[in-house]
Amino acid sequence: MSETPIDSSKRTWLIASGCAGAVGGVATAVPFVSTFQPSEKAKAAGAAVEVDISALKPGEKVTVEWRGKPVWIVKRTPEQLAELPKLDGQLADPQSKRNPAEFTPEYARNEHRSIKPEILVAVGICPHLGCSPSDRFAPGAQTSLPDDWKGGFLCPCHGSTFDMAGRVFKNKPSPDNLEVPPHMYLTDTRLLIGADKKA
Repeated sequence: MSETPIDSSKRTWLIASGCAGAVGGVATAVPFVSTFQPSEKAKAAGAAVEVDISALKPGEKVTVEWRGKPVWIVKRTPEQLAELPKLDGQLADPQSKRNPAEFTPEYARNEHRSIKPEILVAVGICPHLGCSPSDRFAPGAQTSLPDDWKGGFLCPCHGSTFDMAGRVFKNKPSPDNLEVPPHMYLTDTRLLIGADKKA
């Protein structure tokens, strides 16, 4: 049985068609595969966030987003700082010793839970069920708070209360203090949230 020879024009068309099919397949596959790459927004969500706190006045709070979480930066007043050591007996974990690696970097394991005493940096999410506590900075009797309230945060969902250092009071649903994210000062008034010198 003899083979039928393929003429050169058909061979050229077969090669051209095969190449075009391969190019088309690659052109289709590249966009499909690229959908598995993280988006720019997703990449940015994990990136450190730089914040200028030069305009922050005592008693004020600014909120920034880091990794999809609200991060609070609070400039505490001298009066608020003075109350912190007086509250230790009422707190569940005044020295942030429970789950320290998860909730409090080493440089924030102190009475004020911060690098600079006057500046609190904390994730504004209650460790109980993920609700966002609200500010209750004013001292004194208020709804859902004790008469001798010194200022802090109240989680309205289940009643957990935190002092001005984000430390949880005893016998509350939250099992831990508010998280202190990794952070560092780039200058006296510029903070980097999400990175520190050890990272």
